[in-house]
Amino acid sequence: MFRFRCLALAALIPAAALSFGLSATLAQTPSPAPAASASPSPAASASPSPAASASPAPVATPSPAASASPSPATSSPATSSPATSPSPAASASPSPAAPPPAAAANPAPVQTADPFGQEATLEPKKVVMVKGTANWDSAFDTLVDAFKALNTLLDKQGIKHAGNSMIVYTSTDDTGFTFLAEIPVEQDPKNLPKDMSIGKSPEGKALKFVHRGSYDNMDNTYEAITNHLDDKKLEAKDTFIEEYLTDPLKTAEDKLVINVFVPLK
Repeated sequence: MFRFRCLALAALIPAAALSFGLSATLAQTPSPAPAASASPSPAASASPSPAASASPAPVATPSPAASASPSPATSSPATSSPATSPSPAASASPSPAAPPPAAAANPAPVQTADPFGQEATLEPKKVVMVKGTANWDSAFDTLVDAFKALNTLLDKQGIKHAGNSMIVYTSTDDTGFTFLAEIPVEQDPKNLPKDMSIGKSPEGKALKFVHRGSYDNMDNTYEAITNHLDDKKLEAKDTFIEEYLTDPLKTAEDKLVINVFVPLK
């Protein structure tokens, strides 16, 4: 079995968008309704006032006693004028209605979640490779050195990459591992050193997982992979492949993006 490396897998759930504008307008639209209910009383009061225009002068003295009632009465005429203003209020409601589309766009990034345990078929590619061994404590530095050696050879001969750099783990134990560092090419390099060769990358059915972050934090990724295989009762071969979507020679270690392929038996 492999010694599985580390990554913290975090599921980001964007919070659902809050329709504050809609709730506010709904809260405001009911208020005009009670205003309408108050308006009938002023309508009745308006009819008595013309009936006894002289009497209102004495009645004006009670108005201080019921100053609260005049205020609603005044508010009711005010509400009669706002009776037209609710229509602008209704017009304000469309403007809050416009934000929800923008909020609806927020969930889109959620669709970019990385696959976990996705079935894949690996196609063989011509690669230049170098064998190596590494201790877990200095694993990433050893892998970077292997990629540097391959890139130096290809740069001297003007040969371009034909795909992403890969690491194929051939065996592991508690202290370290053996590996093949591979870079896809379309033409054969010449004058290869003894530890380098031309060959084919792995092929066949595999499960695809994605790691984001530093190499040192891959333990959680491989631990999750192991749990996934156990849950699905799947059996992996005694090898696994890391495809570096970001160049490990140019990318900050905590910004690495690595596809992990686990071939199945």
